[in-house]
Amino acid sequence: MAECRGRRRSAGEWQAIIERFASSGLGVEAFCRAESISAASFYRWRQRSLDAPWGAEPRAPRFFDLGALGGGERWELELDLGGGRMLRLRGGG
Repeated sequence: MAECRGRRRSAGEWQAIIERFASSGLGVEAFCRAESISAASFYRWRQRSLDAPWGAEPRAPRFFDLGALGGGERWELELDLGGGRMLRLRGGG
């Protein structure tokens, strides 16, 4: 089938597409051909669905409340930022 270029789909439409893919039993390329969508768009929206729940801003920052770590107890938090970079936080006590 021909690719449908320029058609904009809502987040809800992409959610339905990704759910159909999950139950289709097809590979990405075959599924995208059958749905007349680009594989690149499918991959992009599938990644967004993994990054954030549907209906949420896909690239919304995620915050962690460290207030619960207080109370005078010592704590350490280590984050691997990739590329050999680490962020280490220590507090309390």
